[in-house]
Formats: sequence, C-alpha cells, structure tokens
Amino acid sequence: MNRMNYLMNGLAALAFIVLFSQCAGKADNQTTTAPSQSNAELSGMKIAYVEIDSLLAKYNFCIDLNEAMVKKSENVRMTLNQKMTSLNKEKQDFQKKVENNAFLSQDRAQQEYNRLVKLEQDLQELSNKLQNGLMEENNKNSLQFRDSINAFLKEYNKTHGYSLIFSNTGFDNLLYADSTFNITKEIVDGLNARYSPVKK
Repeated sequence: MNRMNYLMNGLAALAFIVLFSQCAGKADNQTTTAPSQSNAELSGMKIAYVEIDSLLAKYNFCIDLNEAMVKKSENVRMTLNQKMTSLNKEKQDFQKKVENNAFLSQDRAQQEYNRLVKLEQDLQELSNKLQNGLMEENNKNSLQFRDSINAFLKEYNKTHGYSLIFSNTGFDNLLYADSTFNITKEIVDGLNARYSPVKK
C-alpha cells in the first residue's frame, strides 16, 4: 500500500506542478512592470482556481490510471511474495539438511548453498526490475495525465479568457479563495466529456 500511496501522491504532485508552472509562466511576464501599473493590470485580470484533490478523485482518466497501477502493483507484490516464500522454504530445507548431515560431502553442501545464494540474488534483481518497470509506467502515465490537462486547459481558455488559473491542494497554494472563482467542476466535467476509456 505504501507503494500505491507513493504513486497516488506522485500524480497529485505532478498535477500541482503542471498547473502551477502554467500560472508561474504567465505571472513572470509581469515582473518588469512598475508597481502602480501592475496593480492596475491586476484589477482587470480574470482569475480562477482548480482543486487538485477533487480533480484527481473525479477525473475518469486519472481514476483509470490509478486502478491499473494498483492492479499491476498487486501482481508484482504477489509474484515476489510467491518466489520469496519458495526460496525461504528451500533455505529452511537446506538448513535442516546441514544440521542432520544429510549432504554426501562438504562440496555438495557448498554447491547447494551457492545455488541458494544465486537464487536470492536473482530474486533481488527481479524485484528491482519489476519495481523499476512500475515506476517507468507511472512516469509515462503522469506525462499523459499532464498532457491531457494542458491540452484541455488550452482549449478551455480560448473561450473563457482567464489570465491565471491556480491550483489548490489543501493549504499548499491558496490560503483563501472565494468559491466563485472555483472552476473545478467545469474542468472535471470538460475533461471527462473528452475522455474515452480504452476498451479492454
């Protein structure tokens, strides 16, 4: 579960970074403006915010990605657990044979010991490979998730004309915002309307 929490948190963090970077990029254009001029321009800005937690919980694409990653992570966990259980049984059998002097020679016992060490090393390599595979897939999913939001916001803002769209994750970004500036439902509804799940 810790692994899944990490993956979920990774997607949430990515969404926050994506939306924040868009806002920051637009805000940077104002840095050279005189204070009085900046205040005047700010008064005419159209601003909105999106609740990232709600977006992650209600955007069907994100839900499907997370469900797929949960299943794959569970399959990896089961595979590794089965192999570890089998290896532990072999190690216990080996220990019993050593205690009962069941090996014909010291060389034969050493060969069996070396075989078990190799199996343990192989299992560790497999674990690393499978875990890295999960991380690579999660990174790919995160890019797709980011691109889907970027593409939608670009189209959405053609008709809505916002100067800034902030992200809001708890108190990480906005300490206070009037709910009239909350466009989360519009964004989620728009994203879901565009999303076509892949048929299995």
